[in-house]
Amino acid sequence: MNLVYFLLFLGILNLVAFATFGIDKYLAVNKHRRISEKTLLRLAVFGGSVGAMAGRSVFRHKTQKFKGVFRGIVVVHAGLLCAAAWTMVN
Repeated sequence: MNLVYFLLFLGILNLVAFATFGIDKYLAVNKHRRISEKTLLRLAVFGGSVGAMAGRSVFRHKTQKFKGVFRGIVVVHAGLLCAAAWTMVN
């Protein structure tokens, strides 16, 4: 049951990260006060890396600034998920 809650948490966090990139792009285009880069990166680091990468691609936002950062975060998250799955199976 804990795994279900964890996956639900990750899903919601990825949706929030995706939406945050869209909101920040909207704010940038309309010259409003922006969401800090620190906040965008924190969302990715705490589990929203897939949503952040998708938002970055869909909204074409922060594509040069965070070039390899999100890939690295996704690789680390994939490794952690594989390790967690491995310990659950064994």
